[in-house]
Amino acid sequence: MTPLAEPGERGRLDVDPAVLRKIVEHAADTARSTRHRTRRLAGLDVGESGPSARVTARSSDQVDVRLRLTLVYPGAVRAAVADLRERVASDLLRMTGHRLHRFTVDVGALQSDTASAPETARVR
Repeated sequence: MTPLAEPGERGRLDVDPAVLRKIVEHAADTARSTRHRTRRLAGLDVGESGPSARVTARSSDQVDVRLRLTLVYPGAVRAAVADLRERVASDLLRMTGHRLHRFTVDVGALQSDTASAPETARVR
């Protein structure tokens, strides 16, 4: 068996920003404090949208993340964002070796767990 080359001579790993974005979105989507936003058109449910992220590489191992999401209501927004930052940073480092440099969160909506359709129909 031939020995491995020195680490600097073996090559390098490049992770596409789309992969980093998917990791960030999955980390946010699985957090207890986030919700999928209900999308409605003319009062009818037309589906849901989950967290969306934009990831920008600063260097070979640092990234900036901008995350847009819906949080549970009522809830502590600062605590939820702190938890998300830790979760995203941990997942990025563990899976890709990238470090989180800047983390920006846009809370697009607050949604109750009990949000549902009206009990009575509007059209008869």
